Amino acid sequence: PDAREQELRNFLGGFGFYGDKALETIQGFSGGEKARLALAIIGWQKPNLLLLDEPTNHLDLDMRLALTMALQSFEGAMILVSHDRNLIRSTTDELYLVHDGRVEEYIGDLDDYSQWLAQLRSKERNEQREDKNEEKGEVVSSAQQKKEIRRLEAERRKALRPLKQKAEKLESQLEELQSFLADVDELLSAPSIYEEAAKDQLKEYLARQTELKRQINEVEEEWMEALEDIENAEMNSP
Repeated sequence: PDAREQELRNFLGGFGFYGDKALETIQGFSGGEKARLALAIIGWQKPNLLLLDEPTNHLDLDMRLALTMALQSFEGAMILVSHDRNLIRSTTDELYLVHDGRVEEYIGDLDDYSQWLAQLRSKERNEQREDKNEEKGEVVSSAQQKKEIRRLEAERRKALRPLKQKAEKLESQLEELQSFLADVDELLSAPSIYEEAAKDQLKEYLARQTELKRQINEVEEEWMEALEDIENAEMNSP
C-alpha cells in the first residue's frame, strides 16, 4: 500500500506485465501468466524461504533465464523440486534423495543419480525374473528333459536376439543423447552465458537443451518398452 504506482509498474514490467496488462484481472490469464504472477508476488514479499515445485513449468525461455538468475542471487534458503536439470545445477548446493520411505542427502551429482536409477530399475527387473522362475519350480529329472530344455533355450535365445539388439541400439542412442545434453548443460553452467551480450547464444543453447530432453524422453521410453518386451518374452518362454 505504501509503494508508488510507478515502482509497482516497474516491478510488474520485469515479469512481463506491461502497461494496461498490470491492471487486468487474472481470469483471462494463461497458465504461464499465472505462474509469472505467482513468482512476482513471491518476489515482492521477499521471503526468507522459497519452496518451489517445478517452477519452470509453463515458462518460456526468457522467463526461465530470469528465474534462474533471480534464484542465484536469492540470499535466503530454498527447497527446489524440479525435472529441469539446468535449473538444479545452476541454483542448488545440496541434493536430497527421497526413496524407500526415507529422505537423505545424496552424495553425488545428477549424472550419478541417473546411473543409480538405471541400476535400481535393472535390479528390480532381475528380482521379478527370479521370482517368476521360482514360481515355475522347474525340476530336471532325466537326460531327455535336459536335452529338451537345451533345445527350448536355443529357440528362446534366437527369439530374444532381435529384441535385445533393438534394446542395445536404443541404449546406445540414449547414451549419445545424454552425452550431448551434458555438453549443453556444461555450456549453460558458465556465468558468461547469462550476460546480455550472449543472449542470442543462450537462447540457442536453451532451445538445444529442450530438444535434447524431448529426444531423450522419447528414446528412453522406447528403450524401457524394449526391455519390457524382453522381460515378457523371457517370462512367457517355456
